[in-house]
This record gives sequence, structure tokens and C-alpha cells, in this order.
Amino acid sequence: MTPLNIKIATPAEAEDCLTVLTLAFCNDPAIRWMFPQPAQYAQGLPLFAQAFGGAAFQQGTAFYTEGFGAVALWLPPTAQPDEAALMTLIQQGVEASQQPALTSILEQLGGHHPQEPHWHLAIIGTDPICQGQGCGSALLTHTLAICDQRQELVYLEATNPRNVALYKKHGFEVLGTVQAGNSPTLYPMLRQPQ
Repeated sequence: MTPLNIKIATPAEAEDCLTVLTLAFCNDPAIRWMFPQPAQYAQGLPLFAQAFGGAAFQQGTAFYTEGFGAVALWLPPTAQPDEAALMTLIQQGVEASQQPALTSILEQLGGHHPQEPHWHLAIIGTDPICQGQGCGSALLTHTLAICDQRQELVYLEATNPRNVALYKKHGFEVLGTVQAGNSPTLYPMLRQPQ
């Protein structure tokens, strides 16, 4: 198999990246629990991805496979999600009945988040027509090699149980499970440098 060409996404390519992520998460249990209605999802997912991982575009740590088959937004130790934008999105874009459970989930995830410097894989997704072609694995391998070279921890939250095995294959370990109300289970995961 020919190696996939990994590119750094510029801020000008953010919209293309967010479109790929919107396609990728249309069947994700946790994301669709947050945004169950189609129009709500179509509006909410790009805003969520931008708030949660958009700092990667300014950091030079937003990557995609050539042709936009898959996208990964990585936050290096110096970057954080935009918490104000996330809170606004939750208040305005998530049904009021789901907000207490979502707040609990975010608090629980915060308890698993490493305190020491680490990379955070904010969001990664593959266009459904490109799934099974190694795009997601290529993006993981690319940045994990950088993290290993720097001997830095990597953290992520798996929102779909089907992805846990893929992350384990790349050296991540499940830290526990997170769930509240009628939400699906999320899996915070940590990877030691290798």
C-alpha cells in the first residue's frame, strides 16, 4: 500500500477540515446524543469541532490526508479548547434536558485529563467513503511519532466504543469510562511515550 501524504491544514483550509469531520461523525453515538436532530447536528458539529480543537489550525497541528480523506486536530501542550465557545454551544445548541448530563460528562472527563504536559487528540475523523483505507491510522502514526520523539504523553476521549481497539493498537490505554443520564459511554485514554 502506498503511504498516505499527510499535510498541515492552514486556517484557510479549516472549513474543508470541518466538513470532513461533519461527515465522519454523523453516526457517532456520543456526538449524535448531543445533536440528535439532523439540522442541529449539521450546525452543531462544525462549531463543536472548532471550539474543541480549532486551536490546532493556529498551532500548525491540524493534519489531513491528501485529498481530505481524514482530518485530525491535535492540541499540543501549549494549546487548549475554547471553553467559552464550548459553553456557549452547549447552552444554545444542546437541548436543555441534556445539558445537566453533558455538564457531568465534561466534569468527569476533566478528572481523567492529565495534569502534566501532554498532547490532546481533540478530534479525528475519516470521510465515510475513505474509511478502511488507513487514513485515520496514518494520521495517528504521524503525530504519535512526533510525541514519542519528544517523550510526551498523549490523551484522547473515544466517543465510539468501536474506536477503542484502534487506539489500543496505537498504544493507548483506557483510563475508565464516563457516562451520565441517558448518554452513551465515553472512554478517556492515555498513551505513554514509546
